[in-house]
Amino acid sequence: MVILAYGINYRTASIELRERVAFPEDTLGAALMEVTKAVPEVSEAAILSTCNRTEIHCAISSASERALIAWLSGHRRVPAVELQNAAYSYWDQDAARHLIRVAAGLDSQVLGEPQIMGQVKAAYALARNLGTLGPELDLLSQVTLNAAKRVRTDTGIGRNSVSIAYAAVSMARQIFSDLKHKRALLIGAGDTIERIAEHLSAQGIGSLTIANRTLANADKLAVKFGAQAQQLTAVPKALAHHDLVIASTGSALPVVGKGAVEAAIKQRRHKPIFMVDLAVPRDIEPEVCTLPDVYLYSIDDLSAIIEENRKQRFAAADSAEALIDGGAGRFIKEWRAHQARRMLRRFRENAEDIQIVELDKAMRELRKGTKPEVVMSQLSQSLTKKLIHKPTVAIRAASAEGQVDILETLKSVYHLD
Repeated sequence: MVILAYGINYRTASIELRERVAFPEDTLGAALMEVTKAVPEVSEAAILSTCNRTEIHCAISSASERALIAWLSGHRRVPAVELQNAAYSYWDQDAARHLIRVAAGLDSQVLGEPQIMGQVKAAYALARNLGTLGPELDLLSQVTLNAAKRVRTDTGIGRNSVSIAYAAVSMARQIFSDLKHKRALLIGAGDTIERIAEHLSAQGIGSLTIANRTLANADKLAVKFGAQAQQLTAVPKALAHHDLVIASTGSALPVVGKGAVEAAIKQRRHKPIFMVDLAVPRDIEPEVCTLPDVYLYSIDDLSAIIEENRKQRFAAADSAEALIDGGAGRFIKEWRAHQARRMLRRFRENAEDIQIVELDKAMRELRKGTKPEVVMSQLSQSLTKKLIHKPTVAIRAASAEGQVDILETLKSVYHLD
């Protein structure tokens, strides 16, 4: 059994491909159950799907990911060749190192952003609840999160955080130098929208409206920030009354269409609207960017602000790499020890099975009246032959094939020098 981390991210795949591969939140559970049933080689699985990446972490019986790629290709309806051109594969210790970097925010578009650790926790918690997390990935998740916490507490990677939310508001300030007389419509009610509301409030935004499919969640945020709350169905009419529109929902389909924005622009008499779509799959139809007086940006368009953040944190990232290597090393040692314990258990069970069979034969002979010394002699000879049978076969095969490493190992184990 080996560990595999297979996926795509913002570095390897365009936003168009990422949104096609992304798993909507409400389908993740079914996907986990399906992959462990549809791909026999996969015994354990967890799926991490965010706006910046989609990754499948699994315990797999061989070092070939073909069956997994075939399943992902069919499930997300993306040609396998397209996946392979953008995907990466990390195995065993490299998989652990990669996941620690991800959880610590070192592989994020915004270097050091804190949200990803919670997303990794949630991905593994879901797999644990559904029974697709076994001893291999459970160990990986524990070591990963412990190492990632050390990275965040022992280095400056998380200080002066510049998040996607901050970057979005920074871009809004570049478009509108003064936000005090502007009205903002936030679509969604998750962590990202909450942080955007915090940043906009700190900048003195004129008014806030929060729209969400579940009104109660919008109400909860609205109370916190002195905003208005409305349902998602009210968004098309509300567009005309807002200067900023920032969307981040978990919807599998766009929630703001080109027609609704076009109507809003006409109603505003071509007064511009600044729009940011932070979702993958996207919440705002990409064709909206063709409309005059609309400034639409995707999560990938925030790269300039994000790159500045990366420069400020490179020193902290360098010091974090030693902690990451240490965490990956701890994982591989504990993983190998875990595998050795399982192998030793099976080794003992095999020997005990032989013992039980031979003892049963000996007891039957004694009940027949066979002399005890004869029974004992037969028992010792039979046990010896059966216990050395497999090592004998292995030595002969290794000698015939010239497998010197196996022969040297057996010499060491059985003190045959």
